[in-house]
Amino acid sequence: MADIVDIAVSAGSFTTLVTAVQAAGLVDVLKSPGPFTVFAPNDDAFAKLPPGTIQTLVQNIPQLTRILKYHVVPGKLKQADLAQLGTVTSVEGSTIKIDCSDGFEVKNATVLAADIEADNGVIHVIDTVILMG
Repeated sequence: MADIVDIAVSAGSFTTLVTAVQAAGLVDVLKSPGPFTVFAPNDDAFAKLPPGTIQTLVQNIPQLTRILKYHVVPGKLKQADLAQLGTVTSVEGSTIKIDCSDGFEVKNATVLAADIEADNGVIHVIDTVILMG
């Protein structure tokens, strides 16, 4: 089975995320055994950010890294697991609210595709880039 990075690359709808992960030097981490739960913003999610945001983040690698780590949770947590937890703590260290009462939402993002199995975890595709705070 492919790992999280390989799935993101082959899907074709995560080019901005893949570029950001490469710029932040997180490829090796996300190719490691993990397991990880990744809330993966698709290209449309990144397109919602204000103009220039991505370029600014690529020039500020510590901030970019922090935001990307906020989208990753240790362990392999499927939708059913997340629904029971209600909140999870990201690799970045902040809490993320999970709401499965009406659909599947992660903080302010709607999950478009859940439980995509990877060799080293699980991916949930989200429609919005989530930010700490």
